[in-house]
Amino acid sequence: MIVSRDIRTGWERVTLGEVATYINGKAFKPSEWGSEGLPIVRIQNLNKEKSFYNYCNFPVDKKFVLNKGDLLFAWSGTPDTSFGAHIWKGDQAVLNQHIFRVVVNEDKIDKKFYLYALNNKVKEFVSKAHGTAGLAHITKKKFEEAEIFLPTMAEQKLIVTKIEELFSEIDKGIEEIKTAQQQLKVYRQAVLKWAFEGKLTNEDFVEGELPKGWKWVEINDVGKVKGGKRLPPKHLYSQEQTEFVYIMAGNLKDGTVKHSPTYIHKETFDALANYKVTGNEVYITIVGACIGDAGVIPEKIGNAILTENAAKIIELKNVQNIYLARWLNSHVCQTEIKGKILSATLGKLALNRIGTLKVPLPPLEEQQQIVQEIESRLSVCDKIEETITNSLKQAEALRQSILKKAFEGKLM
Repeated sequence: MIVSRDIRTGWERVTLGEVATYINGKAFKPSEWGSEGLPIVRIQNLNKEKSFYNYCNFPVDKKFVLNKGDLLFAWSGTPDTSFGAHIWKGDQAVLNQHIFRVVVNEDKIDKKFYLYALNNKVKEFVSKAHGTAGLAHITKKKFEEAEIFLPTMAEQKLIVTKIEELFSEIDKGIEEIKTAQQQLKVYRQAVLKWAFEGKLTNEDFVEGELPKGWKWVEINDVGKVKGGKRLPPKHLYSQEQTEFVYIMAGNLKDGTVKHSPTYIHKETFDALANYKVTGNEVYITIVGACIGDAGVIPEKIGNAILTENAAKIIELKNVQNIYLARWLNSHVCQTEIKGKILSATLGKLALNRIGTLKVPLPPLEEQQQIVQEIESRLSVCDKIEETITNSLKQAEALRQSILKKAFEGKLM
């Protein structure tokens, strides 16, 4: 019998401060990060499967030391991705600030039950958080004053079993969806491979040979490579919307310019006029994690300056911009690009090396046919990708629905 909308008879109302102790991690300085020792666990290491670790190579207070199975709660960062509870699955490590190591009172609460209870309250925590510029933090006091309803230990364990049974089914579905997602990536590259071999458009296609009428050229033969530019000294980004845009590397995604623009003042635009893009230029990123990503600047970009972290390929002759951009993103060309990166640590693609990248060049009419064949196939991929993304969102929503029912006493 449910005596209220949220809890069953006999569930005890408790504050988080009553059922556990919360130890914040150590506030490491960047100068203390090393390349060996115990890994330092930061929020990014909890939320990304393959994230980079810094290391601690000096003794720290044992309260900051993590062991496999410890319960953690990230209480700072981007509200929609950072906040949340985790069980540490790695080996011994050191905890960074902005994460609580949660030591539960095992006489009152099961650790896994508490993991799910905390994740059920993430939205509430975010609503109580403060911060600016997309970053939020919840104080320890507000965190400890938050309440949960606590059933008996036996019922806690039954609820955990039921949650994990349902989550297991969701995880199987997600695994299948991600497999399909990976297969889609493979197909995308296969489409590009077939296209630039001539398989999609050339009746005389022979495996391993360049079709008749095609030739290999370098980018320098068909265009000019020009770099972008960083803001000059004493010039600042505009805090208000203007008609002048600075295209950051983070805007160059999926073959076009995406995400919220960064605005600059007219005097900054005028000072950087030699680095403007007017639309239809091919771009390629030259530093960072996404080095080598290529695409085409939108035709109606307006008054825009290109970041120093990307290059533009202009004054194209005998080659279509979309054809060239698609080739740059092909596996064959990406392999060549990786061989031209100057530094394995910093990662930088020199402008003169972009100019020496090789391109298989068919006649312009066939380039148009190739682009059409690529776009028709990849547009289908985009629709499938959208369906996959929505399915993953639905799976996460279902997970949250299960938690909500569990802690309203409606799951069993």
